[in-house]
Amino acid sequence: MGARTLRTLAPTVAVVVVAILPLLVSDRYLLKILTFAGINALVVVGLALLFGHAGQVSLGHAAFVGIGAYVCAYCTVRFEWPWVLAFAAAGAVAGLGGLLLALPSLRLKGHYLAMATLGFGQLMTLAFVEAEPVTGGVDGFGGIPFPTLGPIKVEEAASLYWLVWMVVGVALLVTFNVTSTRPGRAMRALHGSELGAQASGIDVVGVKVRTFVMSALLAGLAGALYASVVGFVSPSLFTLAASVTLLAMTVIGGTGSLAGPLVAAVLLTLLQYPDAVIKGLPSETAQTLQSYQEDIYGLAIILVVVLAPRGLAGVWRRRSSGGEAS
Repeated sequence: MGARTLRTLAPTVAVVVVAILPLLVSDRYLLKILTFAGINALVVVGLALLFGHAGQVSLGHAAFVGIGAYVCAYCTVRFEWPWVLAFAAAGAVAGLGGLLLALPSLRLKGHYLAMATLGFGQLMTLAFVEAEPVTGGVDGFGGIPFPTLGPIKVEEAASLYWLVWMVVGVALLVTFNVTSTRPGRAMRALHGSELGAQASGIDVVGVKVRTFVMSALLAGLAGALYASVVGFVSPSLFTLAASVTLLAMTVIGGTGSLAGPLVAAVLLTLLQYPDAVIKGLPSETAQTLQSYQEDIYGLAIILVVVLAPRGLAGVWRRRSSGGEAS
């Protein structure tokens, strides 16, 4: 089978596999982990747009996830809003946060931009702790209801899985359309050379702002889904370590791609729960792997940078080119 045929069939096969997986998996714990993988994938789709296509680094993206989670929690519990409205509000407020971060950071690039986003993430973590009347402080915010779609309450493990991955599918479709058209070409030009993009007449400021807002919005939606699936959120979930993990998924997946980071997000999420993936794994081994997760992520990033600078997507492209040539 030719490489072009594989590229054509891969999305269809992936959609079918994702759709029927709950019918094949009887382990509710594993199904919940795959739901978490979908939530991480939603954040990573936005990061792939921001970092992989536009070349803008963010070390504070977990803050946007936290904003979305707390907005959805507060709106559904305190204001008793319908879930769909609270879900939309979570994305809107997170997108506004992305706008507020992007505007003062427009003149920054490279590690200066990374430090600015790092500072934003740390400030938001502190805000989640100190704003106790809204967030519950260090004790967290509980009692968050399951999602409801009109009269339908989505509370079964399989239904939550389908809801999360349906949102991921819509996000992928939207971002693919963005990257395949003129805005996507502008992002890639910005990634290649900001001065070159300006010389070509591209509105560099507009591209940066729109990309930051869209990426933050997707992270906020992911946070809303997490809050609704788990029913509890805490500031300890939205730390620098979480932001680095999300960025690691994007880097390992590869730049200039949506599929690569998506696959990396699923694999690295499963890596956090080795006992669920590998049945019969001794508990001591599972605990050892979990305690060294950050080290494994760091090693994986180093190996990718050294051996496959363009990540999993780059490896796939090279193999596809070789297959066509042969």
